[in-house]
Amino acid sequence: MVKVVVTGSDGQLGKTFAEVVSGLDAISCDFKTSNELDITCSDQLRDTFEKGHYDFCINCAAYTNVEQAEKSPDLAYQVNAEGVKNLAEVCKKQHTTLIHISSDYVFDGKKDGGYAVADKTNPINVYGKSKLVGEKFIQQIQPNHYIIRTSWLYSKKYGHNFYRTILRKALAGEDLYVTDAQKGCPTNTESLAKFILNEIVLGEKPFGMYHFTDGNPMTWHDFAKQILKENGLTEKVDLVLDSNYRTLAKRPKNSVLL
Repeated sequence: MVKVVVTGSDGQLGKTFAEVVSGLDAISCDFKTSNELDITCSDQLRDTFEKGHYDFCINCAAYTNVEQAEKSPDLAYQVNAEGVKNLAEVCKKQHTTLIHISSDYVFDGKKDGGYAVADKTNPINVYGKSKLVGEKFIQQIQPNHYIIRTSWLYSKKYGHNFYRTILRKALAGEDLYVTDAQKGCPTNTESLAKFILNEIVLGEKPFGMYHFTDGNPMTWHDFAKQILKENGLTEKVDLVLDSNYRTLAKRPKNSVLL
């Protein structure tokens, strides 16, 4: 039996792990919400890991509000960098393999094609910068790691995300104004959870950095169109191309991961 702890289990990805792992008898999982296990608190981590004797830690705990990170950079770095450093240290001490979820936002989006693992990182907002520092801490501290960069993560069932927002507004009959200024690969949390559990926890993948998406590049406008079509709502609401979409945080125009 493989023992796994999932941090940040109250988020959309953590909840998906709970659902997917229920069908895998070879894995025993402890799920820790951010309130139950604060990765910014070294003492909490030490106590939990000393008692748990975990083979793997899947870190879903993150500060993910890209806009708010510009206003509260200290908080973003506290969780995405210092918290991840704490996790890497406790995982090394307790001989626990760390599986960490990172982001397409470590790139600047100026490349024409998709980004490979070896491509140069150059984040253009606080969120991306904090995630990159977290990656580097892991690489420096805990050799037994997997860093998985993903993009445009969404769950159809859990959390606040683009898919559920578009669906909610469409069902309410609201007109939708969506930009096509960015391109990426929407990734279902279910796909990512299955990849991590089957290919890494129960698999033989070498340690290191990986990119994982659902592999279908599109704009946010394309994705909204797909969501409406999937739910039979194309004729029910107006989907308007919004050319004046403004955000506080700069966003990479291209964050397609290969």
